[in-house]
Amino acid sequence: MRLKPSVVLRLYSLCGILIQGSQGQFPLTQNVTVIEGETATLTCRVDQNDNTSLQWSNPAQQTLYFDDKKALRDNRIELLRASWHELTIRVTDVSLSDEGQYTCSLFTMPVKTSKAFLTVLGVPESPQITGFVSPVMEGDRMELTCKTSGSKPAADIRWFKNDKEVKDVKYLKEEDANRKTFTVSSTMNFKADRSDDGAVVSCRVDHESLHSTPQIAMQVLEIHYIPSVKIIPSTLWPEEGQSITLICESKGKPLPDPVLWTKDGGELPDPERMIVNGRELNINFLNKTDNGTYRCEAENSIGLNSAEYVLIIHDPNALAGQAGPDHALIGGIVAVVVFVTLCSIILLGRYLARHKGTYLTNEAKGAEDAPDADTAIINAEGSQVNAEEKKEYFI
Repeated sequence: MRLKPSVVLRLYSLCGILIQGSQGQFPLTQNVTVIEGETATLTCRVDQNDNTSLQWSNPAQQTLYFDDKKALRDNRIELLRASWHELTIRVTDVSLSDEGQYTCSLFTMPVKTSKAFLTVLGVPESPQITGFVSPVMEGDRMELTCKTSGSKPAADIRWFKNDKEVKDVKYLKEEDANRKTFTVSSTMNFKADRSDDGAVVSCRVDHESLHSTPQIAMQVLEIHYIPSVKIIPSTLWPEEGQSITLICESKGKPLPDPVLWTKDGGELPDPERMIVNGRELNINFLNKTDNGTYRCEAENSIGLNSAEYVLIIHDPNALAGQAGPDHALIGGIVAVVVFVTLCSIILLGRYLARHKGTYLTNEAKGAEDAPDADTAIINAEGSQVNAEEKKEYFI
């Protein structure tokens, strides 16, 4: 039988529509990430569907739902929406074993599939800090370890001391027995110092399953150390007749016992004027006999330490005298002036004596032919050739 050309064209058009519709039918899915114990929703959509069935299968290729019919007996899996364009199911109380690749199938010829990977996050357990023994002696080494298990992927651990991050730590990651989760630990090693007493050391666990709310374990450090001692005077210029208070400032842990005051290596010589009140030493009506070295000792169960203060009492009258003219300085200046004056007189005298000798010599040299002294000098000046030979000098 021979078909008419118009019929053939209609058949070709119908096949083209069928092929185009078949190519437009393709299932669409998305990967899903969920925290262990929470709920996962898997959705499969088809934009163009000519009443073709949809099916969800688990990673073991077991059918979960075929259209709106449940195939696997698992009370955690339920149907949310079923139509020719969408098949959505929900898995409650998700466990780590639910992780894997799920398949949505569209039963065309051939069957078209789309994959959706379900990722299950393992929540890390609350961290614990171990290795702390209280109290710790100053100078001892401390090694603190923070550990958490059950994280997937492996959690991150960070250390802080009084909110300041400590970088020099060791990190270790180990796979748990289920081969799905991890146990991670971090160790911080440092030398105990008195400045660490009362410091808060914290271990912080960060993980994507914690919704930006880290898990934190904290430990307050207790460091025992020998007392530090310092003496602080109430005045820096004590004068006779006044009072002074010496404060013994001591810090240590455990708290030091009441301090012990001594003077020049012995007991306080005048208990009536030298009164000890706790860590303070009060000395009333100061006088020169109070000069000396005062020592304060503080002791606790760790050890003993001390500090010294040299007390010098000043005379207010002497201070007033120092404010007037310095007579010693004035006397020294006068002596120098007198010495310089005497030296000048002596030099002047020697100078005059030398010139007097020259005059007498010249007068004698010209006296042979002169009636008087003036004429003798004039005659002498006229003969300068041998003048140097006749000069006389007086020393």
